[in-house]
Amino acid sequence: MITAVRTPDSLAAALGHAAAGGRLMAGGTVVMAQVNSGSPGSPELVSLRRAGIGGISLDGAVARVGATTTLTEVEESAELAFLRGAARSVASPTIRNLATVGGNLFVPQPYGDLAVCLLALDATVEVAGPDGGREVPVEAVLAGGVAPGEVVTAVRLAVPAAGTWFYYKAMRRKLNSAAIVAVAAVVGSAGGVVTSARIALGGVAPRPVRAASAERVLIGRPLSTDVLEEAGRAARADIAPFDDSYASAWYRTRVLPVHLRRAFLGQADPSERA
Repeated sequence: MITAVRTPDSLAAALGHAAAGGRLMAGGTVVMAQVNSGSPGSPELVSLRRAGIGGISLDGAVARVGATTTLTEVEESAELAFLRGAARSVASPTIRNLATVGGNLFVPQPYGDLAVCLLALDATVEVAGPDGGREVPVEAVLAGGVAPGEVVTAVRLAVPAAGTWFYYKAMRRKLNSAAIVAVAAVVGSAGGVVTSARIALGGVAPRPVRAASAERVLIGRPLSTDVLEEAGRAARADIAPFDDSYASAWYRTRVLPVHLRRAFLGQADPSERA
């Protein structure tokens, strides 16, 4: 049962409420569902909307995205134009107007598509706590969250060079559907062969995962159909798929190579269905 809702107007005040055990929320797309189901985790909610930790800025090729920046703001950002397709694949415009970059880090799969992108981008996460601030790899936050009393304040990412960013999301409907398989990647090449690869997958494990086995297949080879199919088969070693209302674990495993190939070669069918 919720007994209080706090709306602190500074990060310091938010940290105080978090240290006292308040449940943090930004857009509330996840937390409010838990409140409505009677499992908010705390009788006190702490909204970060007025805490001053939103906004997008660019310093050279490095973007800093405040935690309460909404997915709509990402979608409309000129600085983050490469993420527009990924942002638009998330839920409905109404949800994207509320859902935030920081909140997306804590959304379980098959949701949390932006977190999959941030993993592929090797983003770092700024975290504030009672003992000061720290910056940690996004992979660590996705795996273990943050400590009680800490607040995610921003993510930092390097904007990929032109032609190196790849994204594809397979879903049951063209829009407003969770992922069956999501693929995000930053892949560099020279002389017709791959020189660097960082691939993240969504929808195929309880949290976004690196496809390290697929990356090893690609290095030193061309992005050809046969190489990508081999990489897709290798990526099965990196996943822990599950059954849900969208697809079975068996199906996710079976179609992973197809969608990994589509991420790079753009061979999606017109409906973009799985």
